[in-house]
Formats: sequence, structure tokens, C-alpha cells
Amino acid sequence: MTDQQLAIHAISEAQCILDEYLQPRPLDNERMILDKLVEVLERPDLVVAIARLQQRSSP
Repeated sequence: MTDQQLAIHAISEAQCILDEYLQPRPLDNERMILDKLVEVLERPDLVVAIARLQQRSSP
């Protein structure tokens, strides 16, 4: 999977998690939602991919 594909996949997953959070229901699951987001956005392969993308885009 390319760096761009990894980033797009993670953003898509994060959007799904946020959509779940925004559904009307008691807000007792905030910590669970935050944990899911951290799990998606802090994956080692994603962190490395984002760093490479940032490096490529800097002048």
C-alpha cells in the first residue's frame, strides 16, 4: 500500500469513528471513541507514511 493509500484509508476509518460518535445516544462512550481514533491515527505504518509525505511536500 502506498503512503497516500495508507493516509486515505486512515482518514476514512477516522471519519467512520467520528460518524459513530455523532450518532444520538448517551455520551458515555467518549473514551472508547477517543481510544479508537488514537488506535487508527497512531499506527506505526501510518506515522511513517505521514512523515514521508510531509518530507516530500516540504520545500
